[in-house]
Amino acid sequence: MHIGVLTGGGDCPGLNAVIRAVVLTGHEVHGDEFTGFVDGWRGVIDGRSRPLAPVDVREILAQGGTILGTSRTNPFADEGDVERVLTSLSKFGIDALVAIGGDDTLGVAQRLATLGVHVVGVPKTIDNDLSGTEVTFGFDTAVQIATEAIDRLQTTAESHHRVIVCEVMGRHAGWIAAYAGIAGGAAEILVPEIPFDLDEVCARLTDRHRRGQYSSVVVVSEGSSPRSGPDAEAAARYTSTESVDAFGHARLGGIGAWTASEIERRTGYESRVTALGHIQRGGTPTAYDRVLASRFGVAAVEAVHAGAFTTMVALQAGQIVRVPLEEAVGRPKRVDRSLLTEVAQPLFS
Repeated sequence: MHIGVLTGGGDCPGLNAVIRAVVLTGHEVHGDEFTGFVDGWRGVIDGRSRPLAPVDVREILAQGGTILGTSRTNPFADEGDVERVLTSLSKFGIDALVAIGGDDTLGVAQRLATLGVHVVGVPKTIDNDLSGTEVTFGFDTAVQIATEAIDRLQTTAESHHRVIVCEVMGRHAGWIAAYAGIAGGAAEILVPEIPFDLDEVCARLTDRHRRGQYSSVVVVSEGSSPRSGPDAEAAARYTSTESVDAFGHARLGGIGAWTASEIERRTGYESRVTALGHIQRGGTPTAYDRVLASRFGVAAVEAVHAGAFTTMVALQAGQIVRVPLEEAVGRPKRVDRSLLTEVAQPLFS
């Protein structure tokens, strides 16, 4: 078979491990040929590609980013682009397409499947917010990076008796904040799933300092917000932006700075902010992500040869399974409140 491969959306540790597994499995087990489309759906639209042979991928397992490049391109956003995608796939003689990405990339794949494209999805997002799979590759690496940052911030906060707010990624779901916050011993964890009351946060920080804990690290997801009211309006003004991507998502950032400023104003404690941003995406994937990405890549090729199109490979109960793409992109997977109320909250001290 002639299989196309693309990586879409934000870059993520483990992308190259998936590409490697797909190509090596397809070539060695099934005798497949591979074409990699450059820069995600943009490359399919423009007909830009590169051949992928075992020699091209054998040494990329530990490499961060993606050798194919990526973009946040939506073929359904501009007139004529869908037709260009179909023409490009036909021109290159693509029998099936392995799309590696998050909800936007796989959402496009699901819509193209209704037009006859044979596609199998591989879940990729450091936010861990794709439904249908217990975990996505890249998440473990992002959590490890954020935890190491929090560990370092703890020592600075202790040395200067400060409150330090650490802003991490997480547009709709606070998985990185929850896991890194628990692992790093944060004093507060603020996530998009639970709008926060900043006065209550400040009261808990004040109580903590009165009990002899003269420093605190607050971890906040970039998509978090205060409850409705003046604080919500003020935070929205501080973080609002008119910049959106091809899928209509606003560029987030700033909630950490607003939170730190308000904590200092309301408590009198010197406060600082650190936004980790793209540091969470880059660099070498952890061993866990390399293994998971490799398992996904192998499973994707097997799904192609089984004719299991319009599915996504996923991890459930330790096993790699196939779930309908529609299920995977239908709604984001959000943090269970019990993780914070029953696990994290008792550890805040």
